[in-house]
Amino acid sequence: MKRILLIVASIVVAVPLIQAQESMFNKGDKVINLGIGIGNTLFTGSYYTRGVPPVSLSYEHGIVDEVIEKGVIGILGYVGYTSYKYEYQSWGYKYSNIIIGAGGLFHYPLVNKLDTYAGILLGYNIATATEFGTPVGWAYNATSGGIVFSGFVGARYYFSEKFAAFGQLGYGIAYLTFGVSIRL
Repeated sequence: MKRILLIVASIVVAVPLIQAQESMFNKGDKVINLGIGIGNTLFTGSYYTRGVPPVSLSYEHGIVDEVIEKGVIGILGYVGYTSYKYEYQSWGYKYSNIIIGAGGLFHYPLVNKLDTYAGILLGYNIATATEFGTPVGWAYNATSGGIVFSGFVGARYYFSEKFAAFGQLGYGIAYLTFGVSIRL
């Protein structure tokens, strides 16, 4: 807990000292992000093989500007999907996860043409499991779900006024996500 408070205090002190650059995300901006993830937070260990890698689609909208000089607060709608297979001696389960959520972001320009941000996401994970192969006694199919929470940091580099590439690090459908962004 002390470490988290120290990090937050350092950020609060450092942000006003940073020479703010031109903001790449502003109030009223609308951005669609399409990403593919590396490092899944849901399935790890022996006998797991990837089906569909973690993919995500999100929509951002800037709602408040001029926060701490050039910062912008935005809201986010998010959908992520991945699937995996657990197989042991021709028997196993096929798993899939869909995360649907909403969140908030804080954008603050640190470098020209780079939109840097941090955010949080609150969502719902829809998980399914289907048994395949030689059953152990019964055919098993199940659906479950639960609340998920994610914190993340990221950056978008704009190649033009409308097109950018992004990278994002955090906890969610994947640990690391890369993709493209289109400003509407």
